[in-house]
Amino acid sequence: MTTTVRLPHRVEQALATYCVEAKRTKSEVIVELLEQRFMGTQTERTPYELAQEAGFIGCVGGNSAGKRAGKPPVGSTKERVTAAIRKKHSR
Repeated sequence: MTTTVRLPHRVEQALATYCVEAKRTKSEVIVELLEQRFMGTQTERTPYELAQEAGFIGCVGGNSAGKRAGKPPVGSTKERVTAAIRKKHSR
C-alpha cells in the first residue's frame, strides 16, 4: 500500500540524516515507528531512564536527607552506586 505524507522540512532533514547514519531506508524507519506506535511495541529504555529508575538521577535533599523518619542517611552518589553494584553482583 502506498501512502503519501507531507513532512515539515526540519523533520524531513532529520529523517534523511538518520537514514544515512543508520544505513536504512526512509520506508524502513517510518514503518518501524508506526508499528511501535500502533502495535504497542515498546522500545528499549534509554540509559537515562534506567538510571533515573535506579535512583541515581534526581535531587537529594540537603540537611534534611539524613533526618528521614528513622531511615539511615543518604550517602554520596559514589556510595549509592557502589552499594547498588555490590547488591546486583553479590553472591
